[in-house]
Amino acid sequence: MSRLEAQKPPLFISEPLAGDAVSQSLSVLSGILKSSYGPAGRLKQLHNGVGGCVCTTSQSSALLGHLSLSQPVLRVLTAAVRNHVSRFSDCGLFTAILCCGFIENFRSLNVAPFTVIKISRHLLSLCMDHLKSEACGCRVAVDFSSVETLACLVRSVLTSKPACMLNKTEVDHLTSLVLKAFIFTVPCHVETNAVLGKCVIIPVKGRRVVDSTVVLGLLLETPEIQLGKPLAVKRTGSNTIKIALFSVSMSGDGFNPEEGTVAVHHGISLEVSELNQLLNVGKQLVKDEVGLVVCQKVMHPSLKQYLKENGVLAVDRAGLSVMEPLGRMTGSQPIASIHSLSRGCYGSLKDLCIESFASKHFLHLIPEDTVICSLILCNRSETAWDELKRVCETAEHVLQLTVKEPLALLGGGCTETHLASYIRYKSSSLPASTFKDLDCSQTQYQLVAEGFCRSLESVARSLSHDGEEILTDMVYGHSWFVPSGSPCVSKWSDLVSRCGCGMNDNTEDLSWRFLQGQSGSPVTQGCPKEPSAKVADLLTLDCFAAKCSGLQVALETANLILDLSYIIEDQN
Repeated sequence: MSRLEAQKPPLFISEPLAGDAVSQSLSVLSGILKSSYGPAGRLKQLHNGVGGCVCTTSQSSALLGHLSLSQPVLRVLTAAVRNHVSRFSDCGLFTAILCCGFIENFRSLNVAPFTVIKISRHLLSLCMDHLKSEACGCRVAVDFSSVETLACLVRSVLTSKPACMLNKTEVDHLTSLVLKAFIFTVPCHVETNAVLGKCVIIPVKGRRVVDSTVVLGLLLETPEIQLGKPLAVKRTGSNTIKIALFSVSMSGDGFNPEEGTVAVHHGISLEVSELNQLLNVGKQLVKDEVGLVVCQKVMHPSLKQYLKENGVLAVDRAGLSVMEPLGRMTGSQPIASIHSLSRGCYGSLKDLCIESFASKHFLHLIPEDTVICSLILCNRSETAWDELKRVCETAEHVLQLTVKEPLALLGGGCTETHLASYIRYKSSSLPASTFKDLDCSQTQYQLVAEGFCRSLESVARSLSHDGEEILTDMVYGHSWFVPSGSPCVSKWSDLVSRCGCGMNDNTEDLSWRFLQGQSGSPVTQGCPKEPSAKVADLLTLDCFAAKCSGLQVALETANLILDLSYIIEDQN
């Protein structure tokens, strides 16, 4: 009889934020995230220590997905950020850095957590009201009648991840491709409930980025098809190609022993019976004038040969990722069983042809009218390609979010410093009734507001990785970067040319000041103005929906962590 181990009592940890272990872990995580932030962010190599692939990245989704965290507090933080990224794809590092900043700044205050939470939520509501108002100076309206602002959004996403290793020519090329692919996915005929299409990314590694291209329709890699041979495909009377889409395995080994026991009569072969059923399906497909059969999984060689002899092109191992866009593009319903075949599940294609790219051969499925396209994405190395794929998917999602809410926020740290300036102005002129409603003193409110502003400014400071000084102006509240090693001058305008987002230049006297760190006296500031200048062509922009959500997630997660009084861990 095996020895039974006694049950251990659960571990109770009171006031978890008061311990050194949590503080040190939070500081380390914050340092990792801050050093990864922005176009000049430092790359991280992540591996599991026992072999396997190595991930080189500065993206939040990859960073947080590979980190193994033991502290429950950090697991709460990263889970909230990863949930935000799963919904918006963008602003993951912004959310995580801001959340760490809120925790670090608020916990150092001599104010009760319950009071901090009430005041910080009021400050958040001031931020959100400002961001949604027409007078907001860090908000840009997106005009879909031209592509300039959309191009700025895409370019900002592409240049934010240095692991992609892109030069200016490559960034410009990919920006136009991502925009072109996105436009392909917008329906031409707008209905009541219009649904955007999908861009399928086709990997080609070891080629130049500028070799990337976009094609309308879908590309299926088919190494068995030889280039140069005529593609004879059966067509219907209306000169279209009927297509059948199978999501079930057609390899002939459909029986899975793990699913139970099958009783078979003497002399009956399961393999032969399965193959006969597959051939019956093939006969039905030929009878129904199907010209193309695509199987998500493996197809039996005998069935492929039978279909080929009868003028039906068969493609197997298509994979799960193409099933949804392929079904949507052709109107076909995926067939999940070889024992029931309905004519209503077939779709149609206008044409198909063979395309060759690099050393790969593709079957190009050309539809009648579609919102599906294929982006052939190239990069020189596997690591750079993996990062570039994630970035292009993020850029596509940002454009989709912008269609729903045609707004963008200024990037380069300018939104954060602008909001900090606005909160400082707003919090200094609140009526006494506000403090009464929040059940706090004016001093407590000012302390929390200053911690809130410093947390926002810490995100802007995280963009500096090479010793640059960061300034903010007293007129618009934008951030400005002074190169490290700059000489002492009497006027800051001699050292700075444009603000972080690129909207303002140094022609005005903007009364710059240094962005302060964790310590320093509170700053008195007027209400930041809305820039009167025309939007610059190379503006750095952030996704409005993603950043607004990130701001809310960061604060709510920080408040949740600040409110923790006990952590109970099961030790068994």
